[in-house]
Amino acid sequence: MNTIRELAGEVGIAPACEALAVPRASYYRALAPPRPLAPRPPPPRALSKDERQEVLDTLHCERFVDKAPAEVWATLLDEGIYICSPRTMYRILEKSDEVRERRAQLRHPEYKKPELLAEAPNQVWSWDITKLPGPAKWTYFYLYVIIDIFSRYVVGWMLADGESATLASQLIDQTYDKQKIQPGQLTIHADRGSSMKSKTVAFLLSDLGVTKTHSRPHVSDDNPFSESQFRTLKYRPDFPQRFGCIEDARAFCRTFFEWYNAEHRHSGIGLLTPEVVHYGRANAILDERQRILTAAYLEHPDRFVRRPPTPPPLPTAVWINPPKPEPEEVRAVAH
Repeated sequence: MNTIRELAGEVGIAPACEALAVPRASYYRALAPPRPLAPRPPPPRALSKDERQEVLDTLHCERFVDKAPAEVWATLLDEGIYICSPRTMYRILEKSDEVRERRAQLRHPEYKKPELLAEAPNQVWSWDITKLPGPAKWTYFYLYVIIDIFSRYVVGWMLADGESATLASQLIDQTYDKQKIQPGQLTIHADRGSSMKSKTVAFLLSDLGVTKTHSRPHVSDDNPFSESQFRTLKYRPDFPQRFGCIEDARAFCRTFFEWYNAEHRHSGIGLLTPEVVHYGRANAILDERQRILTAAYLEHPDRFVRRPPTPPPLPTAVWINPPKPEPEEVRAVAH
């Protein structure tokens, strides 16, 4: 339109419109200011403002807040009352942005995924409680276990007749002292059981200078080390169907944890025992393994086709939920 206006200023409106194949009516219409639209009068059959408010009040009342408009309409009609059609109810609700659940709903918070890193023992502990079958059906003993996620060493455990925040606090406090933890050194991770979220445990951890984190609800992968350790316990060949008494269960657990810490070669820590890793003896054992493997290679190099043998390494970092790489990092790896 600016081009026509410039050309019309030089040769006139009619020649300019003819040259550019634009009707003169369109040219004049474009120059005219837009006319304001006249307000649309409400349809004569529309409900008044007071009547619409009455419909909303009816739908909001305690009696009908759970019901769909069609149910409300039918209920009122059976009582000899007609206020409007179900479609009109929907239109009024839509105008009020209420075509949804009309009750005040409790919104569950968005739980952040825990991302915990341990690069040495006594940086991150995971703890949980599992049930061991008692002498009769529906009877259980409760096993409390604290495990270091870097070394897989069970730093503390306790067996009791029930689940108690007080007992859990005692175990954490005793284990904290036994391992000589300093304030600000440790993070303790657990799921969202009642004992784990209790004020008793929270106050203790605050006093000790320990950071606490929790799994997301119904996400077992957020506490993988405790879950894996319980699986190892319950899949032992000598794990009984039931324990005759708590002393039997305690004796079994004592033997199991001695084996687990001092004899069990864990695949997640280079087939070393948790005790060796936890107390800093791993490098000496790995060096000795490498010496023996090197001697075997020098004696029979033809038996090692691809490369000289090396022992499984000890991880330098252990994560609960490692962070996902940024898109740039993913692209760099792809290239």
